[in-house]
Amino acid sequence: MKKNIFITGFSGSGKTSVGKAAARRLGWLFVDTDDLVVEQAGKSIDEVFAEGGEPLFRKLERVCIARAASGERRVVSTGGGLPMDARNRLAMEQNGIIVCLEARPETIHARLEKQGAQRGSVVRPMLESEDPPNRIRSLKAERQAAYALSHWTIHTDGMTPDEAAAEVVRAWRTLAGADDPVRPVPDEAPGDSTDLAAVVRTTGGEYPVWVGWDIIGKLGERAAEVVDPAAAFVIGDSGAKEHARRAQSSLENAGIDARLYLVEPGERNKTIGSAAAVYEWLAKERAERKHLIVAVGGGMVGDLAGFVAATYLRGMPFAQVPTTLLAMLDASIGGKAAVDLPHGKNLVGTFHQPRFVLSDVSALRSLPDRETTAGWAEGIKKGLILDRTLLGLFERQRSAICALEPEQTTDAIRRSVSIKASVVAQDEKETLGIRALLNYGHTIGHALEAATGYSALLHGEAVSVGMMGAGRLANRLGMLSDSDLERQRSLIEGYGLPLSYPGMDTHAVAEAMKSDKKTRDGSIHWVLLDGIGNAVTRTNVPSDLVRETLARLAQ
Repeated sequence: MKKNIFITGFSGSGKTSVGKAAARRLGWLFVDTDDLVVEQAGKSIDEVFAEGGEPLFRKLERVCIARAASGERRVVSTGGGLPMDARNRLAMEQNGIIVCLEARPETIHARLEKQGAQRGSVVRPMLESEDPPNRIRSLKAERQAAYALSHWTIHTDGMTPDEAAAEVVRAWRTLAGADDPVRPVPDEAPGDSTDLAAVVRTTGGEYPVWVGWDIIGKLGERAAEVVDPAAAFVIGDSGAKEHARRAQSSLENAGIDARLYLVEPGERNKTIGSAAAVYEWLAKERAERKHLIVAVGGGMVGDLAGFVAATYLRGMPFAQVPTTLLAMLDASIGGKAAVDLPHGKNLVGTFHQPRFVLSDVSALRSLPDRETTAGWAEGIKKGLILDRTLLGLFERQRSAICALEPEQTTDAIRRSVSIKASVVAQDEKETLGIRALLNYGHTIGHALEAATGYSALLHGEAVSVGMMGAGRLANRLGMLSDSDLERQRSLIEGYGLPLSYPGMDTHAVAEAMKSDKKTRDGSIHWVLLDGIGNAVTRTNVPSDLVRETLARLAQ
């Protein structure tokens, strides 16, 4: 099976913008080999050329395209000269389809000039010339034979990135074959494609995830387009009351009768009793099976409302409008719905996929700093377990992301969401072991939450401590190098997240781990790092090493 899409072509042909748009349509990860080169070298492209010229750059490219090709469900934007090396072409041909974006030299020159003006620097060192148009023509002529070996060519002159992305998806649909299990999103996805972060594919269908700045006002039109309900029941937490009322107003403005129910925030309220109270409210309001339940708030509300939607009237359509960072990055995507018992978290639950997810990133500015900080643990986690490029983005853009700058924050969330969507599509109900990798840091984290009564730590803070515990375990087992462990520690600390929980009751945490749903046949299934970006599961972790690790976390 062709597992990936490699987009090649000359600089300025639109590889990055088109690749990102195609990845959103497919619900895949987007990877740029230039980003991988920067990460591999630890310096900018300009610095690579200054240090070792084109030979060093091409050597790094070979390493990075091999790494990118080793994954699945990736849209990979490649450097313009990368296909000139037969080894690179072979890596791409064996692991996907190659789509070439073509454009006239005049178009390329105009695009590169615009990019240079926006970035305030030369876009490509190799294009430095007194006569750039002729330099472009010369380089294009040298590379044309390699470009011609692509499986599909798209002429992008006069095309928008979205239009070109639709052609990339059509190429995939045509070349992948009827037996391929991956189904691309329809050419016309609901809503505004500029907000579309991913399309999640499940056995029950597919649903869009929109991530944008100040888009909660679009909720009503999206609900009408995707579900078209006569009535909607908004379930929010009192801490997100303003957003819940804005959601209700947007639904009503779209002609949907909307009613609001508020619950008290906090994990301690995610119980069977809380679900029963919502059932009573729905019964009094005469909710019907075709009406829509909308969760507005954090992960607790999403879990509770999803559980209610899955079970009331044997199932109602459901939408997620997360307003916390943790919910945007993780809890709102994947269809997990559950309530807690005194013995542990999420012990009673089911899978009930939403019809859509709409994340308004601007809502984060209304949150307490501590809550936003805690949420970044989930984004960092995804980079640590699956995507070194995303991890590099969190490192390079830390100041802008922590300041909630709209462009950088929205981009980081979209990329994190794309990873979650890809994992869910591959392992919807955690039967293949792939989705379990998302539990990195959760074994200790969930147990720490339970041992402290779900009140001392926010979920992201507990996961952060859990990731440090898992990192130390992997380090002691010879799986994670000292430098990689330090990289994880530095990044977690840089985002203001905790590295330990002084005074931890290690015995209570150890006992809580035994009740975790990831424990099977008495053995804890640990998610550990076998190097950055490569998570694995292990059951044979010595108990004395676990006790030692918990003791260190308690210091």
